[in-house]
Amino acid sequence: MPFAALALDKLRHARWLDRERIVAWCAILAVLETALLLGIALWQHGAFGPVDPRSSDFLSFYAAGKLVLSGTPALAYDQSAHFMAEQAIGGAGVPYQFFFYPPVYLPVCALLATLPYYPAFILFQLAPLVPFLLIARSILKMPGLAWLAPLLAFPAIFWTIGLGQNAFLTAALFGGFTLLLDRKPYTSGVLLGLICYKPHFGILAPIALIAGNRWRAFAAAALTVAAMVALSVALFGTGTWFAYIAATLHANTVFGSGRIDYAGMVTVFGAERLMGFAAAPAYGLQLIVSLEMVTLVALMWRRKISAALQFVTLISATLLAVPVALIYDQMLLLLAVVWFTGGTRRSGFLPWERLALATIYLLALLTWPVGTVWHLPLGPIPPSILLILCVRRLWRSLELRTRRTA
Repeated sequence: MPFAALALDKLRHARWLDRERIVAWCAILAVLETALLLGIALWQHGAFGPVDPRSSDFLSFYAAGKLVLSGTPALAYDQSAHFMAEQAIGGAGVPYQFFFYPPVYLPVCALLATLPYYPAFILFQLAPLVPFLLIARSILKMPGLAWLAPLLAFPAIFWTIGLGQNAFLTAALFGGFTLLLDRKPYTSGVLLGLICYKPHFGILAPIALIAGNRWRAFAAAALTVAAMVALSVALFGTGTWFAYIAATLHANTVFGSGRIDYAGMVTVFGAERLMGFAAAPAYGLQLIVSLEMVTLVALMWRRKISAALQFVTLISATLLAVPVALIYDQMLLLLAVVWFTGGTRRSGFLPWERLALATIYLLALLTWPVGTVWHLPLGPIPPSILLILCVRRLWRSLELRTRRTA
């Protein structure tokens, strides 16, 4: 066999990407990421010399919680007051961290703010990460602990902890929703409804549930959202919601102005802005892609295909449909990879699938540095790869069904 054909065959089937190699490489990557996190933490706390005051996104949540505890929840949406609260915690000169979350998230912030800052941060990260890992294990159905290395090495874990974000919570709720949809639809719907603290990530779920005739989960999700809104009104009053709406109207200006690093965005909108396009055409292209994702999810969920492929389609399409998602939100991408791996392990990998999954890890690792240095947007590529794999498997199943009936 010619060398080129042999090399192509090696890539096509990627049998060299066996379990032992994957676990070993991911374990090394996880150790390197952990060491980097510790080094950054020590550096930011002056272990290697004086540094300018710095903060993480968690400071935004903690400051909002302090404003709730002081009896002024609406001030969480007043940037001046919120910034003063952040400075009172992090010290004068800390860079401002925005807060655009709806009032349904304020009880979580208030609960965290009852603790000292660092214990609150540890609880904030570990409390949802552990359930997510357990959900992933239930999906993968792998014995032992070797499955932990590929999960913990995924770059979004590093970014979520390093930036102090809540992506573990989003992934755990979305993971529980998908895992329980067929077995406990009401519980599944409740978990989906709780994602209303980041409402844009639930944008395609109602389409999927309607197309798939999952009405019990749909009803449970709708009632959960209504209950969360009612609870927030009872706790904080309607004025907090009006303040949130006013802040949200300002959010588009913030995201369109570049004050949020476009290299860290993983959406179509972020990709367009990173390449230098104006905000208006970037939003226009994002709208076109969003409508395409609505159509794709509806078609895939109407088909009698495996639940795993439906979940991968929904999660991947969601990341492409929303205008704002950042590198830590690729925790949802990890959930999609887990579902794809769990669903295909039993049926076997098709040609190119092993290599495609490895490429997704690599792209997730390089998204921010490549975007920062060369202004090349890699973020939308991984969910696009997963959608292609899903559509390919659907097409293959349709072909096999046609042959059987011919």
